[in-house]
Amino acid sequence: MAKISIGMRGWRFDEEEVFDEDGNFRPLMEMDEDTRHRLLRLSAVLGEPCSACWLIHGEENLDRANPASIVYGEPLAEVVLCRQHEADFLYWFREAGGDEYAGTGALQEEFHEWFADGGRAPEDYAGLEYVDEAPDELPEIPDDPEERDGIPEVEQQVAEMDEAEQEALDVDLDDLDV
Repeated sequence: MAKISIGMRGWRFDEEEVFDEDGNFRPLMEMDEDTRHRLLRLSAVLGEPCSACWLIHGEENLDRANPASIVYGEPLAEVVLCRQHEADFLYWFREAGGDEYAGTGALQEEFHEWFADGGRAPEDYAGLEYVDEAPDELPEIPDDPEERDGIPEVEQQVAEMDEAEQEALDVDLDDLDV
């Protein structure tokens, strides 16, 4: 079973768990709970500004923030980053004690606190090198924050569900554009 990223690097999904044999998204209710939760959350954060850029520029200058292209952490406590700031997160996680928060809801808050206090990776600190198997198939994230949105196929499935089905997902859907 192939592991794939969808829309952003970081969270990896079993391809067969998410897509059917025709390459279409499976119905959300057919996915296991963790996959469904991550996919719905991914749709909500896709196109959001980088957490580090947001901390630098503030809410009033989000147009200066890079769009996030990487996601780390657990749903609802994730850190979303641009390529420029990924090394800062990796340094914090690997060298500055951030791994203590792996798998916890505190990861996002602790990274934000470290970064806001001036924490940065050394200039020569290497991030991750990615190898894209099909780079032309990665979606382009628009520069304009108003044009950024989630995963349309996922949000359409949620929009077509009645209220009881949405509640059965047991996921906060407030951030989705449905």
